[in-house]
Amino acid sequence: MSVGCVGLQSSACGRLQRRTDRRRFLPPGAVPGDLDSARAQVERAWLAAGLRKVPLRPPWAGYVHVHVKMDLVYGLVWLLTVLLEGISGQGVYAPPTVRIVHSGLACNIEEERYSERVYTIREGETLELTCLVTGHPRPQIRWTKTAGSASDRFQDSSVFNETLRITNIQRHQGGRYYCKAENGLGSPAIKSIRVDVYYLDDPVVTVHQSIGEAKEQFYYERTVFLRCVANSNPPVRYSWRRGQEVLLQGSDKGVEIYEPFFTQGETKILKLKNLRPQDYANYSCIASVRNVCNIPDKMVSFRLSNKTASPSIKLLVDDPIVVNPGEAITLVCVTTGGEPMPSLTWVRSFGTLPEKIVLNGGTLTIPAITSDDAGTYSCIANNNVGNPAKKSTNIIVRALKKGRFWITPDPYHKDDNIQIGREVKISCQVEAVPSEELTFSWFKNGRPLRSSERMVITQTDPDVSPGTTNLDIIDLKFTDFGTYTCVASLKGGGISDISIDVNISSSTVPPNLTVPQEKSPLVTREGDTIELQCQVTGKPKPIILWSRADKEVAMPDGTMQMESYDGTLRIVNVSREMSGMYRCQTSQYNGFNVKPREALVQLIVQYPPAVEPAFLEIRQGQDRSVSMSCRVLRAYPIRVLTYEWRLGNKLLRTGQFDSQEYTEYPVKSLSNENYGVYNCSIINEAGAGRCSFLVTGKAYAPEFYYDTYNPVWQNRHRVYSYSLQWTQMNPDAVDRIVAYRLGIRQAGQQRWWEQEIKINGNIQKGELITYNLTELIKPEAYEVRLTPLTKFGEGDSTIRVIKYTAPVNPHLREFHCGFEDGNICLFTQDDTDNFDWTKQSTATRNTKYTPNTGPNADRSGSKEGFYMYIETSRPRLEGEKARLLSPVFSIAPKNPYGPTNTAYCFSFFYHMYGQHIGVLNVYLRLKGQTTIENPLWSSSGNKGQRWNEAHVNIYPITSFQLIFEGIRGPGIEGDIAIDDVSIAEGECAKQDLTTKNSVDGAVGILVHLWLFPVIILISILSPRR
Repeated sequence: MSVGCVGLQSSACGRLQRRTDRRRFLPPGAVPGDLDSARAQVERAWLAAGLRKVPLRPPWAGYVHVHVKMDLVYGLVWLLTVLLEGISGQGVYAPPTVRIVHSGLACNIEEERYSERVYTIREGETLELTCLVTGHPRPQIRWTKTAGSASDRFQDSSVFNETLRITNIQRHQGGRYYCKAENGLGSPAIKSIRVDVYYLDDPVVTVHQSIGEAKEQFYYERTVFLRCVANSNPPVRYSWRRGQEVLLQGSDKGVEIYEPFFTQGETKILKLKNLRPQDYANYSCIASVRNVCNIPDKMVSFRLSNKTASPSIKLLVDDPIVVNPGEAITLVCVTTGGEPMPSLTWVRSFGTLPEKIVLNGGTLTIPAITSDDAGTYSCIANNNVGNPAKKSTNIIVRALKKGRFWITPDPYHKDDNIQIGREVKISCQVEAVPSEELTFSWFKNGRPLRSSERMVITQTDPDVSPGTTNLDIIDLKFTDFGTYTCVASLKGGGISDISIDVNISSSTVPPNLTVPQEKSPLVTREGDTIELQCQVTGKPKPIILWSRADKEVAMPDGTMQMESYDGTLRIVNVSREMSGMYRCQTSQYNGFNVKPREALVQLIVQYPPAVEPAFLEIRQGQDRSVSMSCRVLRAYPIRVLTYEWRLGNKLLRTGQFDSQEYTEYPVKSLSNENYGVYNCSIINEAGAGRCSFLVTGKAYAPEFYYDTYNPVWQNRHRVYSYSLQWTQMNPDAVDRIVAYRLGIRQAGQQRWWEQEIKINGNIQKGELITYNLTELIKPEAYEVRLTPLTKFGEGDSTIRVIKYTAPVNPHLREFHCGFEDGNICLFTQDDTDNFDWTKQSTATRNTKYTPNTGPNADRSGSKEGFYMYIETSRPRLEGEKARLLSPVFSIAPKNPYGPTNTAYCFSFFYHMYGQHIGVLNVYLRLKGQTTIENPLWSSSGNKGQRWNEAHVNIYPITSFQLIFEGIRGPGIEGDIAIDDVSIAEGECAKQDLTTKNSVDGAVGILVHLWLFPVIILISILSPRR
């Protein structure tokens, strides 16, 4: 079957390929032939398509070209392959796999000792971890972190990008980082890496002195201990100096250096025994982490003299300090001793210092002090000698608040009423600071009242009821009726007094609570505002407390009780969870101190039906049937429920629920008139719940395939091609997809260039479709938009960005380099050799090149393709070396319980033609504490005018590099070239190891195409995981 190009009739055609298994790859089509330049060719291609406007940098020139050539043998094998696959429907769908790579090399070269993956980084640098995933559809990625038993999810939110980037990393951000990838197939894939943050703080030297007692006048000792401490990771190493002299254990009998037995390298103590005159000197402590992560050593010095002493201070203020709000207060702290001069700092016992304070050395000033500024303030002096000195004072800010009262009837009678001839007690309470300054005054009808036999004024024990005064009226008389006033004040003044009035009369009666008849039960609708009411009578009227009576849950304001002064509880935006019984009860405050009165109010909240599904999208092709069902989850009232089905504004069906909990609506055969939004409304007194169904024939979005092996290729200098692959999500859900609309634009541009890709036949689930985008300009990136088309119309679109990227593979699984890039795949020249390797193509080589040596084309046969070679013309001499270094490849560490290291197949093509050919060597350089180079492969002498291929198994145990070493032979006809360097996980095939392939351009490709179906057949017949 062959279909010609649609639109462009030149070599700028693209190629469309469809596959049903991701292991069956067809090689990308050849890039169009040469024109004057890449830009000229692109412009001609666009003009040939009949497009009026040629973009400044046209992004592509690929139109559809379906071209399949299959001989009889290939066809039979392909058919057998499909039958053996069983048409399982999985295609290229695969569960996720994941691995973690980092942007740079670990700064600690000793990391290879660990059996787990550890990445070390210096504090303050940027951590960048990338989660490389495979799997189809594209897995979703989430980063999390654990540190010990606690989980740190990046400020309570996970990171969902492939790359985790932390700038200016801090020590607390070290720990184990997990990358989790999932796409709904199989189990999620999880990998982790431990990040160690290295740092070194400035060391601190503290000095302690001990003076022994004289014993029989024969022994007297004064010993000084210098303790050096520095926070670090990894553990720090300490060294001591006296002046310029390095102090070591045993170098001086009067000096002892040791670690306390209870520490683990955190400190190093220098002990000066029986202090001598020469011990008075400058001492330096050097803290070092051995230059790990380029962290320099840090040093601190201390001058020890016969005046060295611990600090002492005193406060020039009283303790405590009692002040009025709004006043300014100043605390003064001065040093009275200490050498060297101590530094002074102020701290607060609870919390931080107020922001408004003014500090000037040892003087602390608080302007306009408030109650929030009260507390204990401490002055601390420290000079690293002995223990810090500390002096404290307490600041008390005067305050009066929360004045309240209660009336207690005669406790010797069970009557709650006030009666003539009986006792009555009036209690008055306030909160006062300081409580010692609190005083009360009593007045009757505005006149001062003194304690007497019938009017007894007392103050309650502060431990029982602080800030409380009582007025006991013995043998109440008619003349005792009146208004009693309690006045609370502070002796220091500056604070307004609190006055509380209590009326005692014949109308003073205890409270009574009732609920108005029409106020319980209360019925309301969800979202409304409702007022619950308890009617309180009596004089005085007490505070009413509201709470839930049927369950222990919080009130609407979040507290367990709410206060009301008029007996009304107002609830805004009522929810269904607020249904239930509410209790209102009297408080003892501002009323009678008697048994609380209480009443109950029932609240009923009606709410519309809760239904499922709230929204459901149904995709179905024309002439097919569909059924929609709307289910009631809960509603109040539950009866009577009615329903109605609508398509847009058109009423389809109405009815009433009997015993069932759902209603259905079927469509036997879909047509254009049946597509749209179906709404099912289920209705009760409180409102309606709605199920919405979007019935559409739109095709699902395509799923771009991101695991294409080497999607980018090029044969010319300035343009590249890209193998775009995708599958179709649920292709059988709707009508057959007849075409795709492909849009492409250069990143940053506004205009999309579009065309249709015709599709013949049905697309299978998991079938991989390939379209080759050609004539893309290096190094531009492009946005690609793909939209499926059916007879219903356009489906959902999906967009991805394609980029031209250099083949960098810091954590190895696959690597291929054809030296087509400007950075030659991050290969570098060795600085220790005699001359360099040169990047060259046949089309760009010097016209004065040496004949009878070197290749006539790159490994693929292209004269525009690049390769690396050594030029052996003069002034090069025999035996001189040129060394080319590969990037450093990091590998997963070996499982300590595993039998062998991971195997990799290393292969490359080499060209050694000429009568003076020298030697080509390949070395494997292993990274570690010491760098080791192992000979891997070697060849010498003339191999003929052809490219030869070499395969070698390597088993690296740590990060590694490959080194190509070319040695010049005895003459100028000795050019050596290499091309297409590849590294793949797994051992090389045995036939590759036993034979040296001589591949010449198209012949090699033809051989591989013939072997292709056979390889597929063997892989399917072999046992599968």
